[in-house]
Amino acid sequence: MSLFRTATKSSRLIRPVHQHQGLPSLLSPRRFATETQQPSQDTTSDSFLRTPATGLVYGKLFGTTKHTTKTDVLNLLQGCNLSTDDVKVCYDHYYETMSMSIQFPTQLAYNAGIRSISRKGRFRLDKADRSQWETLKPYDGKAILLQGIPRNALMEDVQRFLSGCQYDASSMQMFFRQAFPDAIRMALVHFPSQALAMHAFITKNQGFCLNSQIFVRILH
Repeated sequence: MSLFRTATKSSRLIRPVHQHQGLPSLLSPRRFATETQQPSQDTTSDSFLRTPATGLVYGKLFGTTKHTTKTDVLNLLQGCNLSTDDVKVCYDHYYETMSMSIQFPTQLAYNAGIRSISRKGRFRLDKADRSQWETLKPYDGKAILLQGIPRNALMEDVQRFLSGCQYDASSMQMFFRQAFPDAIRMALVHFPSQALAMHAFITKNQGFCLNSQIFVRILH
């Protein structure tokens, strides 16, 4: 009986080992190598389909006016995958709008813009250099232009005109623009945000400084 019990215990100890003999094949290095290679195949596919950053194309849109906004340009170039950050306004020394500088994500988007412009008639889109885009200073709707300031007005008079507005007083610039019959005095004022600049436009446009009417424009 003692021999039978010993044999029975031995068989119980040995049986679990036989049941798990398949584990080494499941945990083999070859299986782990197959599982780790799977993500690398997806990464290679993604990198192949990814659009390179060097595909940017730049253009200049002519035919715009001082009343043309960035939103107007986006509506004009629908289907070109543009945002307001891809549009800059080109001003001359007197802040008259000369053109719009546009950053297209790809050559295909630029070609789509050419087709869209050709259907409008009054606009023209030309190729431009990247350096022209990078050196252009955007105002992003955070600056206003005051036009019609009296010739005898002082800086303090303009500051009183802007009372109630939150702006950067140290950035204010006053200058003259040649016009017939008399030169027009103007001032450029910067604001911390677009909302504050828009508030100044709404509350101060066509107001009076020393009995002279002031016209306000937002610069983009």
